[in-house]
Amino acid sequence: MIDGKLIKKTRPRRTVDYNGGMGRWALLRTLRPSPNYVPNLRPAIPFIIDLLPPKAYPDNCSTSLCTKFIHTSTNKIRYPVHVVLWTPEGRRVLTGSTSGEFTLWNGLTFNFETILQAHDTAICAMTFNHSGAYLASADKTGVIKYFEPNMNNLTAWQGSNSREAIRDISFSPDDQRFATASDDSSVRIWSFAESRVESVLTGHGWDVKCAQWHPTKGIIVSGSKDNLIKFWDPRTGTCLSTLHPHKNTIQALSWSPNGNLVASASRDQTVRVFDIRAMKEFRVLKGHKKEVCSVAWHPVHPILVSGGSEGSILHWDLSTPSPPASIATSPSTLSPTSLSSLTAAASSPRATLSQAHDANVWSLAYHPLGHLLVTASNDQTTRFWSRERPGEATSVEKPSDVMDLSGQDEDDDIFVPGFGAAQSNFVGSGFGIGIGTSSNSGYSRSWGVKEEDDSQYRQSSAVGGAGMENGYANRSGGIGQSDSGDDFIPGFSASSEPVSRPPQQQQYRDQDMYGGSMLDEFGRDVPHGTNGRDTRSRDDRDGRDRDGDWGRGGGANGYNRSGRWGARRGRH
Repeated sequence: MIDGKLIKKTRPRRTVDYNGGMGRWALLRTLRPSPNYVPNLRPAIPFIIDLLPPKAYPDNCSTSLCTKFIHTSTNKIRYPVHVVLWTPEGRRVLTGSTSGEFTLWNGLTFNFETILQAHDTAICAMTFNHSGAYLASADKTGVIKYFEPNMNNLTAWQGSNSREAIRDISFSPDDQRFATASDDSSVRIWSFAESRVESVLTGHGWDVKCAQWHPTKGIIVSGSKDNLIKFWDPRTGTCLSTLHPHKNTIQALSWSPNGNLVASASRDQTVRVFDIRAMKEFRVLKGHKKEVCSVAWHPVHPILVSGGSEGSILHWDLSTPSPPASIATSPSTLSPTSLSSLTAAASSPRATLSQAHDANVWSLAYHPLGHLLVTASNDQTTRFWSRERPGEATSVEKPSDVMDLSGQDEDDDIFVPGFGAAQSNFVGSGFGIGIGTSSNSGYSRSWGVKEEDDSQYRQSSAVGGAGMENGYANRSGGIGQSDSGDDFIPGFSASSEPVSRPPQQQQYRDQDMYGGSMLDEFGRDVPHGTNGRDTRSRDDRDGRDRDGDWGRGGGANGYNRSGRWGARRGRH
């Protein structure tokens, strides 16, 4: 115990860094001997640094199975998480909970960045438009809201009859319109610029749980509690086709990246894939023990991932050929063993995470590069999954019971020098070697950055500790708190300076190491430097450097705040 706080041995935070793999892939594309050349990956964990992005392996779907547990992120006040999304640039993860809050998580180190009270009731749906310039969200009372990249709320209005919940939102390919699925049994098409309804698609006999616009064409698919899947023409508002393959409520729908297939998840414990070119059922995927709550496609490979109410996550490889119709009708042409193996390979999951969560998996989202999967569950957690490392004995890991509550509570993880590093060079599970901090230039354009907090940002960058990102403390969300949330303990300083100092200098240092102002013997503020002179450079005095880094470390002038020697404590 130190100062009444229990010292816990800190563990290095896992980091999945995709920059190394992308750089090697770009270099390989320049120097490769042939367009199809990809170096063989040796089956040993140290060769993780040679693992390339999923797009580098167009014929190998096994490089995109995100089955390795990385991290669990939990808010200080825990609520079930309904929706999870990657921001368009792929640097952050945005989650929406039943408390109506948006929570922003770092996509590299998975720690907390900021939180926003966006709605008054539970968030049921949210999505970015294709350009990434706006976010639309809807809650349980049918209120639709627009948000800008700095999380500024533009407008809000009632989008359903009798304040019924809006369950899904999807933008048109040109971002001019979006469709909503509501519990009032209707699908509505809205004009994005005017925030007005253009047409109401009626035909479902019960609550519409999901509606998705085709990624490139004028087609909307919707699923309802009446077990029907309907395809709509948004121009005329007519129903093009109706499918009745499921025996229970359709919970989720998702278009494949190329738009040829659509997957449906239902409470009848099955996932079905339809080919809209022939309007036929392409594959029936059975493996969940309870109802299926969510479904998502991999952005590169023909891999489908589904989440069930028992907390399981199943990966399906649709590149596995299904048994031909001739064999299915006349099985005598094959031996029973061969026929059973073909059927099992086509319908069984490629990878199974049977205990991924403790409750319903409400939402799944792949990173735009395809090397990370993030899941949101009713067990009030958000979990991150990565590709397994080469040569691992087992690729499927059960999540540990350790929750990361350090996102909003600085007292949870107390860093003591000698008991572990706050930030370490951990070899990540996705690409290359992970780094402890991330640099986000162009902060005014990134999602989750408040432009109106520019003055606070400059002040916190210049005064309030290292590891700040976009003006928000990554751990506790407060201005001017350190990135790792570690309490500096007097007498345990990691610096190489001698401990014995003159009393006056010791007084200055002890007062300054907690971020407070330095006082002389008369209680007056003393500027930086010796003898009352401000010895900082012009770049440090106004809180930013001239290279556009805004004092976030690594600059050539001023103090190096989070560069080679780690995070700076205090002002010295």
